[in-house]
Amino acid sequence: MEIAIDAEHLTKKYKSQKNKPAALDDLDIKIPAGQLYGLVGPDGAGKTTTIRILATVLEQSSGSARVAGFDVARQADKARKHIGYMPQNFSLYPDLSVVENLTFFADINEVSAEKKKNRIEEMLEFTRLGDFRKRSSGNLSGGMKKKLALACALIHEPAVLLLDEPSTGVDPVSRRELWVILANVVQQGITVLVSTPYMDEAERCHQVGILYNGKLLITGSPADLETQLPFTVLELKASSRRIMRQVIQETNGIFDWRPVGDRLRLSVTAPGRVKNDLIRNFKRTKAEIEILREAKRTMEDVFMYEVESQRGDQ
Repeated sequence: MEIAIDAEHLTKKYKSQKNKPAALDDLDIKIPAGQLYGLVGPDGAGKTTTIRILATVLEQSSGSARVAGFDVARQADKARKHIGYMPQNFSLYPDLSVVENLTFFADINEVSAEKKKNRIEEMLEFTRLGDFRKRSSGNLSGGMKKKLALACALIHEPAVLLLDEPSTGVDPVSRRELWVILANVVQQGITVLVSTPYMDEAERCHQVGILYNGKLLITGSPADLETQLPFTVLELKASSRRIMRQVIQETNGIFDWRPVGDRLRLSVTAPGRVKNDLIRNFKRTKAEIEILREAKRTMEDVFMYEVESQRGDQ
């Protein structure tokens, strides 16, 4: 199995962090070629630091990393030829048109004159920006700017695509369209590492790594991570939120819960017994249970469990 991204003991400590934990602490990660890997975590987790090191923009303090077979510190120039990088704030030129931006990034990435025209047309079709080719990028919507930034990162046909929170700040429709494009990118055999704070986006990835306070807590496929959780999730909705929360406090066997919309998600280890106890306790209050059932575990459940476990160990 070919490994497209291989990091070992990757650590970054900034000079301003003398008495603070490292921004990135002993990260080990291996991503096979052709996979979509999601790096998930809150702000300050170390996602941007990781991607910037892999993109050869930032030097690590210790450890090593290879992207497309090249050491990002010792062979940075060679590695860059195989990397498409889209930072959070991608620098498009607002006075240039869509085509002019693509042309500029094709030139700086040394796309040959013979290939450039066809490649630009391919990117316009791929991102559905063909009708806006003459529009200045400063007049594009937020979602279209993201698509153009992605096209610019792909213009030189990289083997590895590094995306730092590409869907942050765009509307839900544009976010969904962006992920459809990413799925097509992976189908072309390109390895994609994307950072995201959104758990629904993590569900779309082949593999996921949860990063928190610079440490990689766990990695695996979303399905495997959800299956490995040591609890069942019950979904509960009752006629009174106040009574619903009161009953939960009085019911044994519920070790965690959180609201999602008008319902509560309960983490339990004995779902049958807890369901019976909830029914009995609600009867006492005369509140009506509208929904009480087992629910699918999600990446948000995985994330909350891993983060709370990490906090408990500190």
